[in-house]
Amino acid sequence: MKVAIIKYNAGNIQSVDYALKRLGVEASVTADPQEIRSADRVIFPGVGEASTTMAYLRKHRLDELIVDLKQPVLGICLGLQLMCRHSEENDTACLGIFDETVKKFELRHDLLPSMKIPHMGWNTISGLKSDLFDPSLEEQHCYFVHSYYATIGSDTAAICSYSIPFSAALQKNNFYAVQFHPEKSSTVGAKILENFIHLRKDSIF
Repeated sequence: MKVAIIKYNAGNIQSVDYALKRLGVEASVTADPQEIRSADRVIFPGVGEASTTMAYLRKHRLDELIVDLKQPVLGICLGLQLMCRHSEENDTACLGIFDETVKKFELRHDLLPSMKIPHMGWNTISGLKSDLFDPSLEEQHCYFVHSYYATIGSDTAAICSYSIPFSAALQKNNFYAVQFHPEKSSTVGAKILENFIHLRKDSIF
């Protein structure tokens, strides 16, 4: 099993690599197109700002590479947001893999008196629809850190609520994405990463 983690100008890449190592998976952290295309699994993680990151991806033609991948691809946090159509963060056109808009949380103390931005900490995921998840993961807690969220639509594979419901995960064909950080989500996150690594081919299309 060859796993590639896309290397680009975003944080949190090494922590994903360490999480995979804990599962016994040796991944390659790379921006080499040939190495990424030849991988069995590709992970697109990230923490950062949408517009500067998209500019970097376009400059290095990683945007074209990512959308053309045929093997299972997992976006994490910023990776999920960049795989959507558009982000309100600096009015950014994204990769358009998922036809969802990324919006900024608004403070709604009338709905959630303790609400702060960013949404940071443990929250439950529900409405699980993807083979990325076991039924046992319904209503389990995952670790979130984000100020922007993807709306709910036809590609939503899991839901979380923080004053309003939003897409905690998305899936379309061979593209998977999670807003939370599986690498920081203890045994639940480890199981999700393991499920991604061992996806059955007939579950993808």
